[in-house]
Amino acid sequence: MSAPVYPSGTVRALLATNLVTDATRAALQARLDAPVHEPEFFEPQTYALLQAVAARLIPQPDRAEPIDVAGGIDKRLAEGKADGWRYNAMPPDREAYRLGLGGINQAAQALHQQPFLALTEPQQDAVLEAVAAGTAPGENWQQLPIGRFFEEMLAELTENYYSHPLAQEEIGYVGMADVPGWTHIQPNDLEPREPKAD
Repeated sequence: MSAPVYPSGTVRALLATNLVTDATRAALQARLDAPVHEPEFFEPQTYALLQAVAARLIPQPDRAEPIDVAGGIDKRLAEGKADGWRYNAMPPDREAYRLGLGGINQAAQALHQQPFLALTEPQQDAVLEAVAAGTAPGENWQQLPIGRFFEEMLAELTENYYSHPLAQEEIGYVGMADVPGWTHIQPNDLEPREPKAD
């Protein structure tokens, strides 16, 4: 059976009901209403690089206004927040992103003789594929485990995307309706609050 098709606006409609707790509503509404993020931690050029990397890793060709997945990283680093753990081989997050984004630029220069932002999209993809494969050139990768950095960056970008209400609508996620009372727990046994498949 295919997943239900959630009409556009499903999550936004749920936020207006008593099926969502106040704390969850406030968090999701803040993501919907967030203004354009201005860099706080990164220098503008480095932030533009992060945005370009994010656009290749989390492409959003069908959105007039893409979900901002890079802004969350910049904001978190500016606030000095972390997950509370990190791989032993990895430096602290701020240093890891500084080295990692610098390493992406070094790889772009070595492979295409231009900074990442000056490359075509296929060239940018080739650089990121080399980073993902652990084969990208660049001296920064001598100080930073390339595979771990790519894994961590991709995970954070993905988390930022799917924590946004518009992305949740796309995948049919209504778990943010977190007021107790979910009683239909069998496969394909939908709650009245869940849209039915067409």
